[in-house]
Amino acid sequence: MFRDAIEEVSKFTRPIHSISRTYNQTDVVPGTATLFFVNKDGWAVTCKHVLNQIIAVQKLNKNYTAFKKEIDSISTSNKNKKEERKKIEQKYGYNDKSTVQLKNNFRNCVDNLTGFKCHAHKTRDLALIKFQGFKNLLIKHFPTFGNADDLKQGDYLCRLGYPFPEFNNYKYNLAKDDIEWTKKGKSGSPKFPIEGMVTRFIGKPRNIYGIELSRPGLKGQSGGPLFNKRGEVVGMQASTKHLHLGFDIEEKEIRSNGESKKVSDYSFLHLGVCMHGSVIKKFMEKHDISFETVE
Repeated sequence: MFRDAIEEVSKFTRPIHSISRTYNQTDVVPGTATLFFVNKDGWAVTCKHVLNQIIAVQKLNKNYTAFKKEIDSISTSNKNKKEERKKIEQKYGYNDKSTVQLKNNFRNCVDNLTGFKCHAHKTRDLALIKFQGFKNLLIKHFPTFGNADDLKQGDYLCRLGYPFPEFNNYKYNLAKDDIEWTKKGKSGSPKFPIEGMVTRFIGKPRNIYGIELSRPGLKGQSGGPLFNKRGEVVGMQASTKHLHLGFDIEEKEIRSNGESKKVSDYSFLHLGVCMHGSVIKKFMEKHDISFETVE
C-alpha cells in the first residue's frame, strides 16, 4: 500500500545519529532521531525536543571540558583530593546518571556544515532547522504537503524514520577521555516505516494540532514525516502515548516448558502522536519558508 510512497519520502528524509556518555562511564551509547528537508535552501522539519538535543551539544561538552580542567588542577599531593573532587562534582551537578558528552552526526544531508539557524514553536513539539555553510545539499527531491484537514478516522497513514541505531562507527578514546566518530565500522542505520490508522484528533474542533494513530511511533522516528499512500506529507511523528487498558493480570499461574510459574502483566495500548500538517505549514509560512503543496 505504501511501497511507492516510502520510496518517494526516503528521498528527503534523513537520520540524525548521536553518541553520548554518562559520568564515570566509558560505554558509548548510540541514539537516533529523524528530520526531513522541505526546500533547496536547506530548511528541514523536526521535533522541538530533537532540536533541544542538537542545541545542548555545545554547552554540555564545554561544561565537561571545564570540569576536567578543574579536576586536573587538584594537586596530586593534596590530602583532601577526594573531598575536592566531590566539591567540583557538586558544582557541575555530576553523578553516575549525568550525561557529560554528546555528539551528533547528520547523515547524508550536506557536504559541509558550519552551523544552524533554528525556529522552535512556542507551544508545540515542532522545530525548523536551516543547515548553513554547505555548497551542496545532498537532497534533490522535496516533499509535497497534502491537505491534512481532509483526514478522517479510519484513514491509514505511514511514518518513516530511523529508530534502530545499528551504526557502530564510534569509540571512547581513553587517552583523551572523549567520545569520537571513527572511519571504521558500520556508519548507517536502516530506515524503518510503520503504519497506523487515524484513531482520534488532538485539540479543539477548530484548533486541531495533533493526529493520533493506532500504532506507536518508535524511538528514533521523532521528526520523521507522516504521509499518505500518494507520498504526500500530512504531519510529523512526535511522540507515543501509553493508555492503560485495565486488563491487569497478577500472580496468574501458568505452565511454561513443563513448569508451573506465576506471572503478572499490565497491558497498555501504545498510540502514535503526530503533529498535524496544518500546524507545520502555518509555522513555515510564518517564517517565510518555501514548500510545495498539492494544487
